[in-house]
Amino acid sequence: MLTELRIENFAIISALEIRFQPGLTTFTGETGAGKSIILDAIMALVGGKTDAGDIRAGAERASVEAEFRIPPASRDEITAILQREALEEDGEHITLARELRREGRSVARINGRAVSLGLLRELGAYLVDIHGQSEHLSLLDVRQHLGLLDRYAESGALLAPYRSSYQRLQSLRRSIHSLRQAEQEARQRQDLLAFQAQEIETARLQPGEEDDLTRERDRLANAEALASHAQQALTLLEEGTPENPALSDLLGGLVENLAALGRLDASQSALAEQAENLAESLSDLGRELRDYQEQIEFNPRRLEQVEERLHLIQTLKKKYGGSIQSALDFGREARQKLESIETAGEQIALLEAEEAALLDELATQAAALSQRRRQAAGQLGQAVEAQLADLSMNGARFMVELGSKPDPQGLPVEGERVAFNENGIDQVEFMIAPNPGEGFKPLVKIASGGETSRLMLALKNVLAGADHIPTLIFDEIDQGIGGRVGMVVGEKLWQLGRQHQVLVVTHLPQLAAFGGQHYGVQKQLEGGRTSTRVYLLDGQARLDELAAMLGNLTDANLSAAQ
Repeated sequence: MLTELRIENFAIISALEIRFQPGLTTFTGETGAGKSIILDAIMALVGGKTDAGDIRAGAERASVEAEFRIPPASRDEITAILQREALEEDGEHITLARELRREGRSVARINGRAVSLGLLRELGAYLVDIHGQSEHLSLLDVRQHLGLLDRYAESGALLAPYRSSYQRLQSLRRSIHSLRQAEQEARQRQDLLAFQAQEIETARLQPGEEDDLTRERDRLANAEALASHAQQALTLLEEGTPENPALSDLLGGLVENLAALGRLDASQSALAEQAENLAESLSDLGRELRDYQEQIEFNPRRLEQVEERLHLIQTLKKKYGGSIQSALDFGREARQKLESIETAGEQIALLEAEEAALLDELATQAAALSQRRRQAAGQLGQAVEAQLADLSMNGARFMVELGSKPDPQGLPVEGERVAFNENGIDQVEFMIAPNPGEGFKPLVKIASGGETSRLMLALKNVLAGADHIPTLIFDEIDQGIGGRVGMVVGEKLWQLGRQHQVLVVTHLPQLAAFGGQHYGVQKQLEGGRTSTRVYLLDGQARLDELAAMLGNLTDANLSAAQ
């Protein structure tokens, strides 16, 4: 609800600060005193149209600022917007501000931070609803009608499971779309995938084989040099030359001499053992060299085969990821994709069958939801017409029009396919026939002024529990009505004020008397300038104001005011 309003240099208002209470607040005063200007300022605050003419003469800028207590019913929505824009503060209150500048530019602020005018309107729509000559009429927004009807019908128990099914359908359809798209893309690549999988599988790659082949290639390519080195080593080890005896012969002489040394000096017998160990090691080395020499293969054909295999491995590595393992992984993935192409049709068929079943489930839920709405629509129409009769609009008729659109891809309802969305199959619009003999017209096309305000009051009273906007403002609601009807209007506004904060500008004392707060508005001359003054009326001052509104300040009128 609106808790505090500050206005500076707006029209004929120099400076004004008002604190508001819950319930019904009335504003009274002479015509032209500035009552409607206060409402215009609030309208500007929530994103309404403004121009340089709204700035007080002689001032370069005007400002309007208000603090609201966030209503529990729409706290989640408002908090989500504030969090989205990084504007949240204490979570209980919100401050809106609008500054108008003479050069034509305006600045909007929320919680002290500059924001776009669009964001100001978005949040303002949750906080204030103005009914009168302005354009800020939430009930004239057709998009709001379905939500209001649902809250009036208390259809949440039916709407929640429907929306759950709807979300499942959307998720399922996204899966089907993705699968079809993947299938199409895969079929376009099917030949390539088959070639790639076949190429890798035919190669029969083995992890680690490249290193083994590289070593084999080195041996085959250097077989002659390897054999030569092995033979020279064996010659030095076992055969020797006329100039250089074999190492085995020299080591044999060493063993004999050290054995003789050990026999003469037992303390050196270990030397003979070391020499014998060397002789055995040298013998083992000779055997290994001969075995290796026998394995050296002079095989140009095998060398060619190894070179070809290594070239193939290098080619596949370059094409498929840089290693044998990555190539093997690529081959497996290509084969899996080929298999998924073959089974995609079956998967899509299963999902489409699930989709058809879900559409039938949604159709059943949507039909039940629509039936609840149709029942509530009739009750709503009767309730609004009863309210309009109380408000001296006896011939006015009200109707909630429900319809649907055919759609070949829609829900199967009563033998037809109809369009649907997250709210069901119904398209809802409030219709009005203000005068007897006239046909129904959309609510958005009715005339503005007092008749509109009374219609809005009737709707607001019926929809009081369904409408979550906390602050309602009515201007010119008493236009064209007398004191007796004014009493009825005042009582209805007071009743409405039990669930909303209601601000009303009125010329009828019968209506003004119902206000929990009553503000007087008057023009005054200060320093040669006209300005608007707003003051709280209470006690005798309020009785005097009501008596003056009845005519003159007489004892009879004071008694009537009392």
